[in-house]
Amino acid sequence: MDIDLPIPKQRLSKNSIKAMLISELIGNAIWLPILAILFYVDARFDWWDWVGWVLWVVLGLTVLSMIYSLTIQPYLLYKNFRYEVDEEFLQIKQGVFIEKYELVPMTKIQSVATNQGPVQRRYQLYGLSVETMSSTHTIPMLSKEIAMQLRNTIAYYAKIKEVDE
Repeated sequence: MDIDLPIPKQRLSKNSIKAMLISELIGNAIWLPILAILFYVDARFDWWDWVGWVLWVVLGLTVLSMIYSLTIQPYLLYKNFRYEVDEEFLQIKQGVFIEKYELVPMTKIQSVATNQGPVQRRYQLYGLSVETMSSTHTIPMLSKEIAMQLRNTIAYYAKIKEVDE
């Protein structure tokens, strides 16, 4: 069975970059005070020397992670994430170094849902989750109109396929 499908062309919302940056900033802002407290406790209670070295390594990795997540990651996700929906399949293409193509048959879809976190709410963005028997496939950061339309379209196609069989 050889299926010739075009590469997905639909993209995430342009506001997704801003929302991802703020989410990453909040996540990183939580870790830095925790590390500061651990450094203080290490100095105050004179823990073993190796604990201080481990904390410095963790701090270095945290700073590198922050630089990546606040400068490169949101742009790469936006640039390299694509999706497409038709009557037979949901296609998702993602990944920078390792590209991952997911092809989900409409006949296998059991549920479809939208979700929205506090940062997404600020930018009127939604995530779309499609569940099959064995896995969940997610399309993050869609505009409200597109997310609702996509949810209804997938639910419609999945229902038609179920009824036709």
